[in-house]
Amino acid sequence: MAAVDPVGATGPGLHIAIDDDRYPPLLREIHDPPDRLYVRGDPLALARPQVAIVGSRRASSAGLRLAAQLAGDLGEAGLGVCSGLALGVDGAAHRGALDSAAPTLAVMATGIDAVYPRRHRGLAAEIAQRGALVTEFPPGTPPRREHFPQRNRLISGLSLGVLVVEAALSSGSLITARFALEQGREVFALPWSPLHECGAGCLRLLRDGAKMVQSVRDVLEELGPLYSLTQPSGCADAARAVPPGAARELLALVGYEAVALDALLSASGKPADTVMRLLTELELYGAVSRVPGGYIRR
Repeated sequence: MAAVDPVGATGPGLHIAIDDDRYPPLLREIHDPPDRLYVRGDPLALARPQVAIVGSRRASSAGLRLAAQLAGDLGEAGLGVCSGLALGVDGAAHRGALDSAAPTLAVMATGIDAVYPRRHRGLAAEIAQRGALVTEFPPGTPPRREHFPQRNRLISGLSLGVLVVEAALSSGSLITARFALEQGREVFALPWSPLHECGAGCLRLLRDGAKMVQSVRDVLEELGPLYSLTQPSGCADAARAVPPGAARELLALVGYEAVALDALLSASGKPADTVMRLLTELELYGAVSRVPGGYIRR
């Protein structure tokens, strides 16, 4: 393994035992949760409803662009983004989340006091400021090959679902997808051409039953019920009362009798893809429901 760099002179972070109230509930449910987590950043980010975005370290330019775009779209919909701080898709997903002002969680295969790979030292510092770095390995632990599959089970265990953006058949991302299935998480994959070698792993996942993703709406539609179940009742009530700005404007156009999508498009003056994204956000917030004939306020 290549050299690692210290995270920086920001202190050793904190550790969270499995019986600590701050320990993420989803992770506690897997069959082999770590007894202790080491965290730098906001420990509340660990329990935030989030989606893991993973993929090849040698991703194509299209794969990197899609990873960043999907991460940003998930952030705008109110979900966090979890990944593994690796080169390629992981780094693009973290960057896409940060650029959309969404919190992101980086699961490390080293001790919390080191960054691997070295070139992601700056990215890790940003994540620690606006999300969290987390690992099960004690300080001083270097990167070892066997640590990465262990890290991958935490990526899936912390998330509602795992989205594989681009992966060859030999990619470690397929290990993360396997863990996700074992943990009862949703698995998503992008539909690459059969001629694209680095997309063969995604095609294998789709063949085996993964949900095909062409836009973030495909993820949100699948995760809507799961997302609501992760919210404490008080939080859910607050979310229904105050959806985000643009979604709140659209909510004002929805009444307690069904309003057709065409009517919402006309009244809002927004593009169709924007209205559909905002409606999905409102569904996640529990503010509207789809019914025959359109949408109604809940």
